[in-house]
Amino acid sequence: MIYVTYVILIFSWFFIVFGMIAIFRLKNMYSRILAATTIDTIASLLVLIALMLVAGSFNFIIRLIILLLFLLITNPISSHVNIRSAYLIGIPINIKEK
Repeated sequence: MIYVTYVILIFSWFFIVFGMIAIFRLKNMYSRILAATTIDTIASLLVLIALMLVAGSFNFIIRLIILLLFLLITNPISSHVNIRSAYLIGIPINIKEK
C-alpha cells in the first residue's frame, strides 16, 4: 500500500511541476489563474488521497474527506473571485505581444 501512496505523490508532483511551467509560459493573466487553480485542486486532491491511504484511524480519514470536499468547493469559488476582480478593475483579457 505504501508504494501506491508513493506513486500518487509522484503524480501530484508531476502536476505541480507542469502546472508551474504553464503559469510561467502563459501570457494571459486569466489563463494563469486558471492554471494555478487547476494545479491547486488536482495536486491537493492527490495528496489528500495519498494521506487517506496511509492514515490508520477512521476518524482521520473522515477529516481528510471533509477537507477534500472543502477544497473542491472553495477552489473554484476563489478562482472566480480572483478573475472577476481582475476583470472589474480593467485588466485586458487579451494581452498584445510586443
